[in-house]
Amino acid sequence: MKIYKSHGDGSFAKNQFKKIGENVIFENGVMVFHPENISLGNNIYIGHQTILKAYYKNEFIIGDGTWIGQQCFFHSAGGINIGKNVGIGPGVKIITSMHDEEGINIPILHSKLVFKKVIIDDDADIGTGAVILPGVHIGKGVQIGAGAVVTSDVPDYHVVAGVPAKTIKIRK
Repeated sequence: MKIYKSHGDGSFAKNQFKKIGENVIFENGVMVFHPENISLGNNIYIGHQTILKAYYKNEFIIGDGTWIGQQCFFHSAGGINIGKNVGIGPGVKIITSMHDEEGINIPILHSKLVFKKVIIDDDADIGTGAVILPGVHIGKGVQIGAGAVVTSDVPDYHVVAGVPAKTIKIRK
């Protein structure tokens, strides 16, 4: 039988981060786990009740000028790299790990974890409620529609929407 333990309450102090720039705003209710693996640039806004769940390994980077809406959930077990001037709407989820399917003789919950980094390049905009799955690379200037589920890489300046997300146009 697996023994579970608490990850703590998500409370943090700014001096616990690997790196923290100037003018980083944490609204009420933000929770941070493993801040020692999180690097934050300058002029970052993190909305109410967002969870930044770094991991005991890999790195979580948020670039200068990024805005993150309320109630987002970022799970950085595989690593997350968010570029500069990225807008992330309320309720966005970024996931970087998943359970490997090992057949029917082992419950999926107890199967091996697979870790895959998520990269979001500069100037991207992620719509409200979008979900970014493990291993996805979102290019420069990409726009993700509200509620989209992004399962594969998105080239620079593409606009994607839907479940799964598909290109609906290219920005010019």
